[in-house]
Amino acid sequence: MQTRFTELVGIEHPVVQTGMGWVSGARLVTATARAGGLGIIASATMTYPELESAIREVKERTDAPFGVNLRADAEDAQDRVKLLIREGVRVASFALAPREEMIAQFKDAGIVVIPTVGAARHAEKVASWGADAVIVQGGEGGGHTGGVATTLLLPSVVRAVDIPVVASGGFFDGSGLAAALAYGATGIAMGTRFLLTSDSTVPDAVKRAYLARGLTDTVVTTKVDGVPHRVLRTELVQSLERTHGLRTLGHAAVNTIRFRKLTGLSWRALVSEGITMVRSGDRTLAQLMMSANSPMLLRAGLVEGSTEAGVLASGQVVGMIDDLPTVAELVERIVRDAERRLADLGAIHGRG
Repeated sequence: MQTRFTELVGIEHPVVQTGMGWVSGARLVTATARAGGLGIIASATMTYPELESAIREVKERTDAPFGVNLRADAEDAQDRVKLLIREGVRVASFALAPREEMIAQFKDAGIVVIPTVGAARHAEKVASWGADAVIVQGGEGGGHTGGVATTLLLPSVVRAVDIPVVASGGFFDGSGLAAALAYGATGIAMGTRFLLTSDSTVPDAVKRAYLARGLTDTVVTTKVDGVPHRVLRTELVQSLERTHGLRTLGHAAVNTIRFRKLTGLSWRALVSEGITMVRSGDRTLAQLMMSANSPMLLRAGLVEGSTEAGVLASGQVVGMIDDLPTVAELVERIVRDAERRLADLGAIHGRG
């Protein structure tokens, strides 16, 4: 199934596996690339050597295009930019706002730049900076999310820019892909659906916990890291929702220390980044102190397998998923069903 997006990136199918921290490593990305979709490595929870190793592992296992998701404000962001350029990675994506000069660097090297946006004005800005495409995540999506549903956000962005738009938030099957194309998107991006595959490295017990959930079993909370975050509704999350003041900040301080040790970030870098974020208005001081909660709590659940001590990011589509296919089976099923749905709609239009 070819669209403007597949032609831009050089993939077979307009299906993207998003960069999920602790989940989107070499194994899942390789499986997605081999299936004809675009797999994206999540680098924010990786050290530089871990990212370098993951990129080379994917390249050793497939010749298909893949991407890497970056944080433009990371201490070693420039080193990572150079790594992607040196290794010839096809796509650079950004979960947070990219820097204009970074987009220029990637464009000069022939790398496709695809930021994720949550508003039409953000899409217009990155498009004016030279972004090649955008991923638009609606409020149904897991992890950090906004409050506007995909059904409204997607058409607003499609109208605002003339670059390929990929729809994210609420997608899990071929009907969703057909609907996104009807809205004017050129593909779909999914996180929770790829997390719940047999190729995902998330522990089986955690996958079973996801599969047991319904459509109303997620909640958007600010108690994980100070900004809206859609996660599974668990006892831990409910407990976090009840905490306030010094207790919340104390818990965050402990996780800041743990996260620094895990990633190797220096205290100087953490403080410098924090001052920049507070001055720019992106985070309040309290939100900043909570920011290390997210990667550490997610790691406890998605890597260590502790549903009691960890937080499990999830889109609302978790309530529509009841199986664990291979990535190849998933992508083939989505594309086949989308083509069938579009053909049926064409037949209806023809009879009309």
